Amino acid sequence: MAGLPRDDLDDLARAKRTLEHPSLAIRFAASMGLPIEALVKRLPDGVQRGIAEGTRRALTASLQVAIRTLDSDRRGPASNWLHRGVVMATGAAGGAAGLAGLAIELPVSTTLMLRSIADLARAEGEDLSSVATRLECLTVFAYGSPSPADDAADSAYFAMRTALARAVVQAAQHLSERGVAEAVSERAAPALVQLVGRIAQRFSVSVADKVAAQLVPVIGAVGGAAVNALFMNHFQDVAKAHFTVRRLERWHGSESVRVTYERIQDERR
Repeated sequence: MAGLPRDDLDDLARAKRTLEHPSLAIRFAASMGLPIEALVKRLPDGVQRGIAEGTRRALTASLQVAIRTLDSDRRGPASNWLHRGVVMATGAAGGAAGLAGLAIELPVSTTLMLRSIADLARAEGEDLSSVATRLECLTVFAYGSPSPADDAADSAYFAMRTALARAVVQAAQHLSERGVAEAVSERAAPALVQLVGRIAQRFSVSVADKVAAQLVPVIGAVGGAAVNALFMNHFQDVAKAHFTVRRLERWHGSESVRVTYERIQDERR
């Protein structure tokens, strides 16, 4: 598979394994012995609606963080453990409060995860002074959630990137034309609503897995922290993979990386 140096090819192979099979439910099942998919199916319709609304609100709050504060001049390696520790604390509180705590805990944990994602993006050479790059951090929540339609796609990851690209461009253009302060006050702006809506549709799948795990009676506060740790770790892995692909595209060209990505076998080591 000529074209990419061996180290970069290995990086791309690792990224593909993460991006094409981003199952949080499998992580919960492996780490905690919880049959998450079965538990999600048992969630009442009211809970499902609450998850959808809570997800949208959490992403809307994170969108404001993304466009206002993610361009801080922080340097150095990504602080994965720092962010994970805080998210575990919010998970403990949320686990103790049950479903009622979701409305408070989810926006906090999502924003903390977004900051960790931004750290990982910066570590891979991304320029967070760019509004489009900050919005790209938000899209990681879409890549980290599987969809039943993904199985039919040659590359679920690149299919989702294509679907999100137009929404990111339009949102970034709206922000540049209006300015951050005015754009944030216009939460109903079509460009921003479309971006949040596309991401929420996917992110809610992972949120449902998380809620189902936290509602298990024996989980409680300690288990809630463990659930949030897995939740954070999952999206950190996806962010690392996504921004690795983007780094390689900057180095070797988008077409070369995509062709190589499609040829890599999932079982490659």
